[in-house]
Amino acid sequence: MVITMIEIDTTNLTFENLPTAVGLLIEEIKALRSELLEQKTPPKDEDTWFSIDQLREYLPDHPAKATIYGWVSTRQIPHHKGNKKLRFRQSDIDNWLSGGKRKSEGELNDEAKAHQKGKRRINRYE
Repeated sequence: MVITMIEIDTTNLTFENLPTAVGLLIEEIKALRSELLEQKTPPKDEDTWFSIDQLREYLPDHPAKATIYGWVSTRQIPHHKGNKKLRFRQSDIDNWLSGGKRKSEGELNDEAKAHQKGKRRINRYE
């Protein structure tokens, strides 16, 4: 998509031509927004593969290689091994990272209350 910049003469901006200028600005903002959305949208069918060095850069805390090797040996991190090389799929890593979320105390209490409500109490002394 090619964006053409519309020149607005701001030196002769009057109350009468204000609606036209605002309309031109709105159209330009729409064109810029669609261009940005096209640039940010990654291909959906393509999954990125990382080497161990690329994985270190991708992970938020940039762990040491030895740490990653430890995770691999204890099968804590999803990985693929072929031709004596470790490879990591980005979607697997993203799922692994989001799966490590710890629940807050409030969330745990809410789950306990919901579980307790779902239990049937059997009165054996009726």
